[in-house]
Amino acid sequence: MRAGKSERQARLRELLGDDPLLTDEMLASRLGVSVQTIRLDRLELGIPEMRERARSLAERAWQRVKSLGPAEVAGELVHLELGQQAISIMETTREMAFERTGIVRGHHLFAQGNSLAVAVIDADVALTGSARLRFHEPVRVGDRVVAKAEVQQVKENKSLVAVTSRVDGRLVFSAKIVVFSLDKGRFLRRQEGRQ
Repeated sequence: MRAGKSERQARLRELLGDDPLLTDEMLASRLGVSVQTIRLDRLELGIPEMRERARSLAERAWQRVKSLGPAEVAGELVHLELGQQAISIMETTREMAFERTGIVRGHHLFAQGNSLAVAVIDADVALTGSARLRFHEPVRVGDRVVAKAEVQQVKENKSLVAVTSRVDGRLVFSAKIVVFSLDKGRFLRRQEGRQ
């Protein structure tokens, strides 16, 4: 027996709260209804299509980033609460993978997680100090990797950031990254002194 309309719409909001970039097809599959039903529910609830949600999220997130420029984050930044958490999405391509197997090289997953960990730090200059990584499952060409970074601990200028990356809800990569924040003025003065 299917859930009623109000239950389905509540679940739709919940799913989009967890991953705002789910397509109508993905939502239909998870809710066991047709794509047309999802579109009608979205219209009724005033939820824009995925492309519009992505564009809006990215614009809002980039307005908050202090430590990186737009080209310096691997993947597309879609959510950012400085000093707390951030989310990015990376669409994997053939260029990222081993030619023979189609498995995405690990350094792309690390780049996404590391750049997200640096972006979430509320500082003008943030640098990675160390990282402990774990690859849980292979990622293949065409997979959509959703990475989430959460600041777990802050001591003076050192932050511990936990990163998890998932494909279709499955954990594929995790890391604990130590990020140091530096005072921009002091950092620039030191750089000038070295020239």
